[in-house]
Amino acid sequence: MILHRVVVLSRKEDIHQLARQVGRELFVAETISEASDITERINPELILFDHRFSPDCIREFLNTSDKNSNTYIVVIGEDQNNIYPPDQFISMGAHYYLHGKQDYHLLQGIVNQIQNKLTFGTQQEDTDTFFADDFTESVSMVGRSQAALHTLKMIKLVAASQCSPILIVGETGTGKEVAAKAIHTLKNPKELFVAVNCAALTANLLESELFGHVKGSFTSADREKTGLLELAGAGTIFLDEISEMPIDLQAKLLRVLQEKTFRKVGGTKEISCKATIIVSSNRNLKNEVQANRFRMDLYYRLNIFPITITPLRAPERKKDIPLLIQYFLKTSTVCPGKTNKITSITKLAIEALLKHDWPGNIRELHNVIERAILLETTDKIGLSSIVIDPGESDQFADNARADKIKDFSLAKAERELIARALQETFWQKTRAAEMLGISRATLYAKVKQYNIKSGSSAAKDQDEISALSLPEPLMVG
Repeated sequence: MILHRVVVLSRKEDIHQLARQVGRELFVAETISEASDITERINPELILFDHRFSPDCIREFLNTSDKNSNTYIVVIGEDQNNIYPPDQFISMGAHYYLHGKQDYHLLQGIVNQIQNKLTFGTQQEDTDTFFADDFTESVSMVGRSQAALHTLKMIKLVAASQCSPILIVGETGTGKEVAAKAIHTLKNPKELFVAVNCAALTANLLESELFGHVKGSFTSADREKTGLLELAGAGTIFLDEISEMPIDLQAKLLRVLQEKTFRKVGGTKEISCKATIIVSSNRNLKNEVQANRFRMDLYYRLNIFPITITPLRAPERKKDIPLLIQYFLKTSTVCPGKTNKITSITKLAIEALLKHDWPGNIRELHNVIERAILLETTDKIGLSSIVIDPGESDQFADNARADKIKDFSLAKAERELIARALQETFWQKTRAAEMLGISRATLYAKVKQYNIKSGSSAAKDQDEISALSLPEPLMVG
């Protein structure tokens, strides 16, 4: 097995060569600070420290770096005269310790263990991260905010009862059908779940779909049809966007709710309705009643135990946005060639997503992330790949270009160019100096003159200009 990215803190060529055997891309750092910068940008699977670094250095690295939980640390000692015992490195956070060249052959076995843990060992961690309860994973109810927990509590309460019908209220894209499936999973897991979009069918077709019809009941009825209410059996029938159901059909639905029976179109036989009926609406049904678009008696029959799903823009729901983003990245199939290759998102991109109001809620967020996956060329979604409204992207691009050229000074241009070179080489100053065509000493002087720091405003400015796109990695050898 071989890992994707390996970071090496060593000047020894034999350790570089060892790393090349277990990693596709190799990144070399000379200091803890430089390693932290690289780690934050590329999320490596493995970091190798040589004997120059003490256990305190390991602790310093872990305290100062934004290390991913899936990044493993291996310390490589000398063949002889190791100052610190291996257990000190392990106690400071290292995962493995090799006793110099005599243990080099063990690294491949360690890599195999790491690969297996990354592939098979994170499923439970992912579940704990995305979902508030074990069963919510089966219906993809992502969220750990107080609003999500409250919705989950209401779902459990109603699922444990004999309540039918059940009303779910929420804006478009909030996950009303997901909530309905969650109720079904808890209540009738072995039975059918049948969903009907009331807004997608004409009145006559919707009536036929729900109740079925007998042969010859109307011109095109050349055979008998089983309706969805009957097909659902003892399972669940979900009537999405109930507010779009025509008034006359609402009266027939009301009879089903009250009598628990119905007749097929053109039929005379009473058929028992055993299914749990769940309905949803993205409109305020009380307002619809006042506007004479929805029957008052049906409204009160539905309004037994309404479950309201909080929109994504609400302060109490914002916490779920980063979770949803990571879940969509993990489960996306929009681009099979990028599956499991785009694994994270930059801080600036997340900040931009948190500022948006999300009128389309979770469905809109999902579309934005799918679009970003298609646009992104690195393993980390950057700001340039976040296009919330494709119709306005050109306008945003024009505004961004206008913002970039407000300062025409040569000093500003030089500062940005140096920051860009440092960013593209992951702050490996020797390589950055070569790229700029200046000496390392001159580079140090310029960095000091312009006060350029990793994560400083200069670097952040440059991050926004380059939209945080990950450059081609520095390949050693």
